[in-house]
Amino acid sequence: MTGETHKEAGPQGLASALMAGGALSSDWLPSFRAVPRELFVPDRIWPGIADGTKQNSVVYRSQDPEAWRRAVYSDIPLTTQWDDGDHKGDGLGTTPSSSNSMPTMVFSMLQDLDVRPGDRVLEVGAGTGWNAGLLAHRLGSPNVVTVEYDPDVARGAQENLERAGLAPTVVEGDGRQGWPGGAPYDRIIATCSLLEIPPAWLAQTAPGGIIVAPFGTEYGGEQIVRLTVNDDGTSASGRFTRSSAFMRLRQQRTDRPPFEDYLRGQEWPADGVRSTTALAPPDTGGWLEQFVIGAGVPGAFWRAERYDDGAYSLWLYSRDTLSWASADYERGRTEYEVYQSGPRNLWDEVEAAWRWWDDRGRPGLDRFGLTVGPEGHTVWLDCPENPVPLRG
Repeated sequence: MTGETHKEAGPQGLASALMAGGALSSDWLPSFRAVPRELFVPDRIWPGIADGTKQNSVVYRSQDPEAWRRAVYSDIPLTTQWDDGDHKGDGLGTTPSSSNSMPTMVFSMLQDLDVRPGDRVLEVGAGTGWNAGLLAHRLGSPNVVTVEYDPDVARGAQENLERAGLAPTVVEGDGRQGWPGGAPYDRIIATCSLLEIPPAWLAQTAPGGIIVAPFGTEYGGEQIVRLTVNDDGTSASGRFTRSSAFMRLRQQRTDRPPFEDYLRGQEWPADGVRSTTALAPPDTGGWLEQFVIGAGVPGAFWRAERYDDGAYSLWLYSRDTLSWASADYERGRTEYEVYQSGPRNLWDEVEAAWRWWDDRGRPGLDRFGLTVGPEGHTVWLDCPENPVPLRG
């Protein structure tokens, strides 16, 4: 990824950095120039950082136009809404819910999409409208449909596109349903994270068409997947192309039960069974490691309880609230205390998934892929015939 800021706080400086980093290809350069990012960024933004998910303090164009422009033409995401619009103040909200995405990710995903002249494209997650605007410039407005669930966000995207002189179809609706009125599509692109690829997208994609979307596991980790849809629209398969960290599709967000639901009124460790492990909990915490664990350990999630001396407890939970586990990490130790309770031994499952990956030489993201079909979603290593084994 490129750095957060550039010597020239303007389109040319950002274009140069994106091209040097390989994200912006020459065929997308005319659209980059014709559809300036600043037309799709509101007066009030919270600039992000290039290599994480945190946000900096609010910036107003009306109050500090230089800082606003510097943020717009930096390779960073810009949060434009918090907490589904419920957060109104200038401080940081609880959860970002809409943004103008990081330019490196925007153009990398557009490269993955590999559009051709005459292609019809469905985008899910209009956001500020910039991505739809780039597609509309490249393919023509009649060939682009963008769906946005939030009515205020959809209205803002429509206004931004009109200001840029572009007129793709903006639909306010549930992105899981796609938009049958414009089908079939040659390409579908999502700018929100998914736990499941909706069947409607496969059905609305032309045979051999491409779906590009951020795909994550409930346990953690997220990657961009590039799927090719089969001839009858019932299944699709393809490889992961790069790591990502998008906001979750609203209808696929997961509620986390409170810790008290697991202990059921008992003091820890309640009925937990003690054991030890040589696997250090931090070794399971990387983005790729979380993704691989999540692919093999369905219906589970984690949280960390951190202490002042660098020690922490890794808590594992099953979605059905029947099982939990804890693994305690302390610096300098080579053996770590574990407690597990319930019908699933969650730490054992996590460790088995991690060791499966470790035993194969810790393969990188580029060796994994995904198949989606009537039987569900299967993450595989190297080929569809080699699925990640399921635990639990």
